[in-house]
Amino acid sequence: MTERRTRMRRTLVERETELAIVDEALDLLAGPAPDGGGALLAFSGPAGLGKTTLLAELRRRAHALSCTVLAARGGEQEQSQPFHVARQLIQPQLAGTSEQELRAALGSWYSIVGPALGLCAPEQGAPPDPQGLRDGLDWVLTHLVVKRAPVTLVVDDVHWADPESLEWLAAYAPRAEHLPLLLVVAYRPDELPAHADAFRTLPGRAGQRPLSLAPLTEPAVAGLVREAIGDHADDAFCKEAWAVTTGNPFEAVELTAKIQDKGLAPVEASAPLLRDLAAAQRGSGLVERLERLGPSTVRFAWACAVLGTAIPQDLAARVAALGAEEAVDATGRLRDARVLSAATEEPDGGLEFVHPLIATAIYRAIPDALRVALHGKAAAAVIDAGLGPSAAARHLLETHPENDPWVVRVLREAAGENLRAGAPEAARRQLARALLEPPDFDERAAVLYELGCASLLTEPANTVNHLRAALAEPVDDPALRQGIVIRLAQVLAHSDRLAEASESLAREIPHTHDVRARLRLQSEQFMWDAFNAAETDSPARSRRLARLADRLTGRDLTERYVIGLRAWDACLRGEPVDVVLHHAGRVLEQGFSWAYEDRGFEVPVLVAMAHMYADRPGRADELFEAGTAEFERQGWRGAHLSFGYSLRAYIRFRRGRLAEAEELARAGLQLAERVGRGTPVHWYTIAILITTLLARGRTDEAWELAREHEFGRPFPAAVVFPDSQTVYAELLLARGDAKAAAAELEEVDRRLTPRGIQNPAWCPWQLHLARAVAGVDPERARALAGDALRRARAFGAPSAIGQALRVAAEVAAPVDRAELLREAVALLATSPAGYELARALAALGTELRDEELLARAVVTARECGADGLAAEAAGVLAGPGGGPSLVPLGEDRLTEGELRAAERAVRGEAVPEAHVPPHPTGEPAADPHPNPHSDGAADWELSTACRKLGTDLTGLSAALAAYGR
Repeated sequence: MTERRTRMRRTLVERETELAIVDEALDLLAGPAPDGGGALLAFSGPAGLGKTTLLAELRRRAHALSCTVLAARGGEQEQSQPFHVARQLIQPQLAGTSEQELRAALGSWYSIVGPALGLCAPEQGAPPDPQGLRDGLDWVLTHLVVKRAPVTLVVDDVHWADPESLEWLAAYAPRAEHLPLLLVVAYRPDELPAHADAFRTLPGRAGQRPLSLAPLTEPAVAGLVREAIGDHADDAFCKEAWAVTTGNPFEAVELTAKIQDKGLAPVEASAPLLRDLAAAQRGSGLVERLERLGPSTVRFAWACAVLGTAIPQDLAARVAALGAEEAVDATGRLRDARVLSAATEEPDGGLEFVHPLIATAIYRAIPDALRVALHGKAAAAVIDAGLGPSAAARHLLETHPENDPWVVRVLREAAGENLRAGAPEAARRQLARALLEPPDFDERAAVLYELGCASLLTEPANTVNHLRAALAEPVDDPALRQGIVIRLAQVLAHSDRLAEASESLAREIPHTHDVRARLRLQSEQFMWDAFNAAETDSPARSRRLARLADRLTGRDLTERYVIGLRAWDACLRGEPVDVVLHHAGRVLEQGFSWAYEDRGFEVPVLVAMAHMYADRPGRADELFEAGTAEFERQGWRGAHLSFGYSLRAYIRFRRGRLAEAEELARAGLQLAERVGRGTPVHWYTIAILITTLLARGRTDEAWELAREHEFGRPFPAAVVFPDSQTVYAELLLARGDAKAAAAELEEVDRRLTPRGIQNPAWCPWQLHLARAVAGVDPERARALAGDALRRARAFGAPSAIGQALRVAAEVAAPVDRAELLREAVALLATSPAGYELARALAALGTELRDEELLARAVVTARECGADGLAAEAAGVLAGPGGGPSLVPLGEDRLTEGELRAAERAVRGEAVPEAHVPPHPTGEPAADPHPNPHSDGAADWELSTACRKLGTDLTGLSAALAAYGR
């Protein structure tokens, strides 16, 4: 082995430029320079140009500089084995670590990345999504790099890396320059998959492109020949050696070895013989040379070619049907013939081919029928060796269907392992192959169902076909049939086909005789109907839901899901807040996870959002914080986490914490972009971010965001909150296009009113329409605002009433405005809606020309991050800094005064009166924050406490109790 490595180092000719770049990168990585750091290098070139030799030298030099070296190699036969390359890189660094130590080292990522890296078995439960798994691998590698810096990570033959590892590495690669990490890859440019294009254009020291290796020149090949044979090799002989190898370093080195073996005289007369010698290194010539080694050696070589890389000798012997001694003899002959070598310097490290070109040539030389049979034998041998179904599955993918139940079973087991490990695409390939075997008649529906589950994220259209085919099969297991129907509805709903989702459930419900199973299907149908913006008979569905939910006790998860849907429906329809909170509270009397394996997260989200609309955003925030923590623990870092961040942003918006809302919304958008534009989560995120930017006074930025993300018609079929079309109309209104805004809002009316959705807290379309038409039809504007105010009062949330009062004042006759605004401020003062309070204060202060109210509006707007509103209110003040000096809201912790004010309000005690400035006309000024327990007293401390705790007065007692904990 040492001799071979020495020879390889000697043959690194005409690679001075590449080695200089390597040395520069390694010196920067390992040196003390303050600007030193990582880099990303890529070497590309056709097969045989010396990429592997160059990387071997790079690893040697990295070791010499005391770098930690992580190395892996893609394999032509292992491409279908998920995380094959990732395991090679990371697993050796953690080998020999106990489970306890692994759990401590990986923390919350243990159960997410452990199965993918082969460090532990997948746990039961919902698997991580691919993005969550990639984030986990990012964390593990970054942790290793920081802990064992400096690190050199080398991946050879990256074009043959499995898709899961390759996509992860391509996304991770740009981070190298910001870490003590030199990441180096080598690949054949014509074979690099499209999803690895990141390696073609590289940042930093690679000069924005990979380093392409060139063939050796004629003098370089002559040097190799003379180094091996002697300086007496004449020029004509050396020139022919260069010509027949085309300057390919691998072929040139192999040719010199054969010249030595043959004892060929290096003279011009021998030059014509070189072409035949060179041909013997590849294709049919290599096969003929192999056949001369004997039948048992040929079979052993074939078995090794089927097994791939790091080949256990005993496993290859079994596949080749050789005894132990025969296998040892065959190994010796193949090593002497420079076909095989040791994979590592470890005695039990297995075998590998001297070069991938040899492996490919031998593999392709195996007769087709025999190659298929060898893969079948390899699968059985792998299982018997205890390597597991996932290792066997890649061989079974190469076999022909033979109606073998064992094959179906192994493929299903492998798919289950890969699905739970976060490799759904690998599971999909395995189940698709199992379906071709085919499975037994009574097993076919189960395989189709599993295939649908595996392809859910990547191929929703095919998933629908698989699940419908499963339903067409005779299914004796009721639980399986129910699972198929629920999964079909789920994928239809997530594909924006909500009506079809509901219909699929409706068809199954009458044929489901088990009461609990029927209730589960009903709950799923109620849920997707609730999200269907085009539902035709929403009022009737609401009545059925109310009758059903009101008689349920919440004894199991299904009943609580139904009750949760009832709470949400009551919220949409504007039933009293007490009704909404009563049903939402029933749901949460017991633990209510957001990550049940066989449930969606929609109902937990709806229950939390019902609290927000009912003026309990603090409680909603708590629920979302717990829910997103569950998502992260599960490794759900795609759509789930994006929804979590985006809706938490909306909660912060409703609380008047606009800077926090923007930050969360942008984090949600970053995740949504990874999921894909046009998806439901993308609509949610953009709508929330636009709403927040408008509140912050950045209309132009909101408009550019909408244009960039094509936010506008056509709007999604699913219910989105805030309602996308209403948000778009609000954007148009902010830009001064009242006519276009009115047209959009009229359509919102036609869409929501027949459904009975009339809660302005959820969708204030009437208020926006009132503002849009006020200039051309003031009477209609007042009627719209009045109807919205009536609906808001019926719902009973102070923030909704306050908003409706403010807009009603905006479109009212001048004589009526002050009274409406006084009530708005009074209600909003003890609500959690800080931004709405700031708007009402600004409107009342402007109406009354009251500097103290305007100053309070400025401070409240600044606390909220509503910069545009703060500037507008400040502009109305007489001179810069007009009005009293006020203390900003500050952190969430209550001050002693705020806590006392809240406790007094809960006990029903009166609060001290605050000074209220006189009205400019000489009349008493309106009290901006009348306390219900005092006669006209204003208690700003109580107002601040409500906003910090995220509740109105009716929820203050519970919020204080939670605050105390």
